[in-house]
Amino acid sequence: MKPMRSPVAIRLLGGLLAVYLGLPLIVLVAHLGVGTWQAIGQGPTLSAMATSVEAATVSTLIMALGGIPLGYVLARSQGRSSRLLGLLVQLPLALPPLVAGILLLLLVGPYTLVGTLTSGALSQTFLGIVLAQTFVASPFVIVSARSAFQAIDPELIAVAATLGVRPFGQLWRVALPLAWPGIMAGLALGWVRAFGEFGATVMLAFHPYSLPVATYVAFGSSGLPATFAPVMLAAVTGLGFLVLVSLLPSRWRRKQQQTALSASHPPAPAVAEDLSFSLRRQLPGFSLDVDWPGGARQLAILGPSGAGKTVTLRLLAGVDHGQGEIRYGRTRIDQLPAEQRAIGYVPQQGAIFPHLSVADQAIFGRGADPGAAAFWLREMGLWARLGAYGDELSGGERQRLALVRALARNPQLLLLDEPLSALDQPLRRDLRRQIAHLSAVRGLPMVVVTHDPEEAWALAESVLVLVGGRVAQAGSREQVFHRPASPEVARLVGFTDINSGTVDGQGGLVVAGVRLAIPDAVHAGAVRWSVAPGGAQLDPAGPIRGRVVERISRTDGTELTVDAMGARVTLRDGRPGVADQWVQFSIRPEAVVLWA
Repeated sequence: MKPMRSPVAIRLLGGLLAVYLGLPLIVLVAHLGVGTWQAIGQGPTLSAMATSVEAATVSTLIMALGGIPLGYVLARSQGRSSRLLGLLVQLPLALPPLVAGILLLLLVGPYTLVGTLTSGALSQTFLGIVLAQTFVASPFVIVSARSAFQAIDPELIAVAATLGVRPFGQLWRVALPLAWPGIMAGLALGWVRAFGEFGATVMLAFHPYSLPVATYVAFGSSGLPATFAPVMLAAVTGLGFLVLVSLLPSRWRRKQQQTALSASHPPAPAVAEDLSFSLRRQLPGFSLDVDWPGGARQLAILGPSGAGKTVTLRLLAGVDHGQGEIRYGRTRIDQLPAEQRAIGYVPQQGAIFPHLSVADQAIFGRGADPGAAAFWLREMGLWARLGAYGDELSGGERQRLALVRALARNPQLLLLDEPLSALDQPLRRDLRRQIAHLSAVRGLPMVVVTHDPEEAWALAESVLVLVGGRVAQAGSREQVFHRPASPEVARLVGFTDINSGTVDGQGGLVVAGVRLAIPDAVHAGAVRWSVAPGGAQLDPAGPIRGRVVERISRTDGTELTVDAMGARVTLRDGRPGVADQWVQFSIRPEAVVLWA
């Protein structure tokens, strides 16, 4: 696709600055015939350049060894102390270089305690140049690394933890490869800044000459023409370094050897244990308080957006922290870090690593079984995509790969967060069928978070309904779906119309003049009521008459909302073009749900 052009005013402003930055080099080239150039090949100039290059390289290595981890810590830390440290490491950027040099003299100069203990080896030496360059250039590396790490989706680090990867492995295998382009930019800026450092260097280590110091000495002794040779040497060296950096790979990628996945075999059956939990989590403006006593192999956590479903799943996975306890069988796992819980966690959107191939991701987890990974790759239809990278996959492929990655470790518990939400309808059906099939293949216990009642019914035998961070109802799927505990739960499981009415002393509910004997009516008086999906049918001989107030076309006919003397009831009509204004219908009394 052809890129869009920037507005003329923006291009003009940017062009003016680019011209200003390039003009000094053009002017230098124009003075080629004026300067004293024989010094460019002489020993002192070349020695000064070598000193600057070597010192800048050593400084960059030091900045990489300390600055990258520090950037990682700052990116993952919050609070006042972290912000204070972030400001502190940027201080050298705000200081004039000469001031930075004076501060270093106060710290490691020849008459300080450190200088005395080292016999002055930290000033007027090559090491002094390195110390000066490291001090003034480190913020470029630290700030760039912090920004690059902050740009990484935190869910990728969380998934790595649930796959058994320890903290150092999370940095080395996930965070560092993803942040590498930004870190490389910071290291390049750090090297260039160190190479050109003058003020701090001239204060701390006038000797041996670095190239900027040699240029300053040449200017003081022989005037401007004598500086052209070292200036040109510095410009060519700096430009050459930048060109070299631009030629390096911009992404950290590695392909997995596919031979490790060739021996496919079915996974071992899971040893199913009972999951129970009692969780508390306080967030800004939101409080989670949820209990599940256990007793189900497949549990669906159903609720509207913002109900606390994902927070609950993250607490179970160990990637978020709160109060309470989680028991899997007789083992209390809430006291274990995420990498030790032996669970498979599939977050929303899959959290696929963009820098790894499908084959690499399938056996990414600690202790992953290559044979089981191959089995699930074939089962999920991903075997032909082994060499594709994560950012080359479709939404459906990403969701299936996330499931394969979790299953390859043969987990004892599978946690799924909206596993089908990003898929189109055919893929939803296929993946839902594959997830449901897991129980038959492995007997694998699952917790599925969803806001789709159809998905909850298909994937779970028990349902926990969350509303506003609290349990609104919990029990078997039949109990929750057929006898919701409140109108709010009823809407979540597919009831569309909530009406007000009155139940007489014999358990009768009058709808549009027709009395229905409700089997489970236990209280007389004012009630709210609704009809379960499919509990009302069009019936030419039906006792209830109503006016059609809304029609919705569906693939299997028409959905009608009928007003029967103030009561709203939803019906299905198999005729796609139904145009009746008044209809007769009947309601099965056992399909009516009452709330006092």
